[in-house]
This record gives sequence, structure tokens and C-alpha cells, in this order.
Amino acid sequence: MERNALQGKRISIIGAARSGVAVAQLLKSSGARVFVSDRQTGEKLQLQIAVLQSLGIEHELGDHTERVYQADLFVTSPGVPTNSNVLQEAARRGLNIVSELEVASWFCPAPVIAVTGSNGKTTTTALLGRMFGDAARDHIVAGNIGTPFSSMVDGLDPSAVAIVEVSSFQLDYVESFHPKVSVILNITPDHLDRYNHSFEQYAASKCRIFENQTSDDYLVYNDDDQTTRDYVLRLARSHVHLMPFGLQPKFDEGAFVQDGKLVTTLGASRYEIVPTNQISIRGVHNLYNAMAATLSAQLLGVKVPSIRATLRNFKGVEHRLEFVREVNGVKYINDSKATNVASVWYALQAYDRPIVLLLGGRDKGNDYSQLYELVERHVKAIVAIGESADTVVSEFSSKTNVVRAPSMDAAVKQACALSRSGDIVLLSPACASFDWFENYEHRGKVFKQLVEKL
Repeated sequence: MERNALQGKRISIIGAARSGVAVAQLLKSSGARVFVSDRQTGEKLQLQIAVLQSLGIEHELGDHTERVYQADLFVTSPGVPTNSNVLQEAARRGLNIVSELEVASWFCPAPVIAVTGSNGKTTTTALLGRMFGDAARDHIVAGNIGTPFSSMVDGLDPSAVAIVEVSSFQLDYVESFHPKVSVILNITPDHLDRYNHSFEQYAASKCRIFENQTSDDYLVYNDDDQTTRDYVLRLARSHVHLMPFGLQPKFDEGAFVQDGKLVTTLGASRYEIVPTNQISIRGVHNLYNAMAATLSAQLLGVKVPSIRATLRNFKGVEHRLEFVREVNGVKYINDSKATNVASVWYALQAYDRPIVLLLGGRDKGNDYSQLYELVERHVKAIVAIGESADTVVSEFSSKTNVVRAPSMDAAVKQACALSRSGDIVLLSPACASFDWFENYEHRGKVFKQLVEKL
């Protein structure tokens, strides 16, 4: 939709957190008549409400009243479930519903690299930002990584590149969102509580990232992940330029490992990027992330020497396999961003030392069976935390030593007592954080603070 088409339109925005306020500000600047509605109370949204008041944007808190349906367009924040009453009622009334991501894309004059996946998208997005930054290329990094896309697009130079982390929630309500490069790192069960416990619905949402791409655009995807490969080859083969990546050298175009080196092929050209043992972020999952980022950066003009230097120096992102400190020979690792089972699966393979694992939180319908073998092989003890502690005990007490902890403070102390020099204490919960904490960042920060006190 063009900016001038929004003049005078009545637009209701559902959600008054960061993305809701950002898109409200963007739409108001375009002449739209904006109304923001959120079921939360003012205490939780003081900063955002202050912004809305300063801009003269009408809003309501605590409930969605009839006023919200008096709209030409509904814009929803990613935190609002598709099956929420307000969105279901809007759909019943025939109102057009779009996401904040969709609206932001209307205003973006620059090519977009959009990154999604059940795991690894924050690391890959941050790595891409570093690649473009190290190459002195004008760019922004936005989306699910923490900064709303709609807060950064107005006035963006067309010669820049927008690097956007995209969640399935943001893709649920896209219409014309059209990345130049889309990236699917993997598709594994996650957030099924938001998709009627249907993996098919969740996977289909992920694949909306490429539905508007054409043969002039690129889809970078993990060919080693069977689910991703199957969906891509079924849904995208005919209308977008495919760029697979994987560990084996089997692609005419794409990224792979050969003779211990990360290699890419683009057209008729072959590039030896870097020995894999020189990539600073460890683990096979980060090798996949590095391949995806390398391909995406090359496709938009970043040169190999610059990419090589970034891969050697990038240290990862906070709360993702983040080294905290070493105490009495024990290394403490913060992987609070591991909010699903697949993330923990990758984390357990990243270390060759005995692990004391902090596991649990608000369960999203996890299937822990895929962790059994790795736990038996690598985990000397589990500290069960959060609402799902009883489930963790039930699932793993026959696999390894499992103890319960009533708080994060107690969990860190118990992990310390269970570990010995040469071990790893790993917070990798496989669950959401909303039982004890505001979000996974809060959980990780508390863990780090407690480790620093040991």
C-alpha cells in the first residue's frame, strides 16, 4: 500500500508494546487515523503510553472495546495470538488484518534480507548485520531481534539493506511482504500452542516468507533439514531462485563444506570463504548460520575478504551459548534463548565436556524424546526449573540425575554443587520464560548475575 493511500484511513492497532507503538507512529505520520488497543494495564506499558500521549494517538487499555472494530484496517502485533478473541472477531466482521511487518514493508525503499527459522535466526541476523557493518555498507538490523522494523524504515536510503529477523507470528498476516533474499534456517516444532498444536500450520506460516518472491529473488535454505527442504521444493521451486546450504558439496549453487573449508558457489564462480575451524562461533548449528549469512551477504554484494574477517571475529549474541565466566574450572554458559527442544539439541552437541543442564520453564508442548540420547551421553545432571519442573523430572529421571530447584538462585547453587572442574553448567531451558521472568533476556541476565556472585 502506498503512503498517500493511508491518508484518513481508520486503523486499529492491536498491542501497545514496542512494535505496536512504532507502527502507530509510522501510520500517523502518513495521515492515518490511528487507534491503539491493548488488554494489558497501564502499569506494564508506562513508557509506550507516554509516547502515544505525546503524539496525540488515541488508545485504550485493559480491554478491547467496540471502538476497536470501527476501522478500515487492523494491524496486529506479533505478541497477539491469531486465535485471540479480538482477531477472530475482526476476521468474522470481514476486517482486513495485517502484521506490523507487512505495514513496515510498505515504507521500505531498500532491499530486504529476511531471516526466519525455529532456531538460529537471531544469531544469523546479528551476523549479517556485522558483515554489512564490517564492509561499511549502509544497513539496518530490525524485526524480531528487538527493534521494530516500522521504527527504522521511514527515510531509509534505497541504497541501504534492511536485515530483518522474522518470526512466524509476524508472517501470519503478511500480504505483499517481498524480501530480495529470504532465509529459512530450519523448521522444527515450536510455538505449537499458537497454531492449534498443528506443525503443518506452523511450517506453512514460516514458508510465507517467500510467497511473494519472484525468479529475480533468492531463497537461502537449509537443505540438510528435511522438513525445510521438503516444504521449499514443494512450494518454491517454480518461482524463486533457490540457494541451498548444507554440510556436503552437492549443490551447483549454494554453500557447503569441502576439505574443511566453508565454500560457496554463485553462478559459475567458486569461493573458498574460510576454514571452518576459524569460524569464531562454535557448533554445527552455527556453521549452518554462517553459511546462510555468507550466502545472503554475497548475494547483495559483500566481498569475500570482508566476510572472512567477520566470520573469524564475530562472537555471537547475548543469551545464545554465551560464555559467562569460569569458576573453579567450571564454565558457565547462558543459552536462555533456547526456548524449544531443538535449540537444546544443538547446544548439547556444542561441548565435549560433562554438562550440568538447567532445563524447564513454561512448556509449549515439548517432545523431549529427541533429547534422551544426548542427555544420556553428555549430561551428568539436570536441574529442573520453572512450571515444567515436574515434567522434566518425569522425562529425564531415568536418563540422568535430576534435581528440582524452586528459584533461579537455588538452581545456580545446585548446579555449582553438582559440577566439578572441567564441567559445563548450561542454562538451556527448552521452554518459554514467562513463569518466572519477563522474557528470555530477563532470565539470562538473572542467571548471569547469579553466576557472577559465585
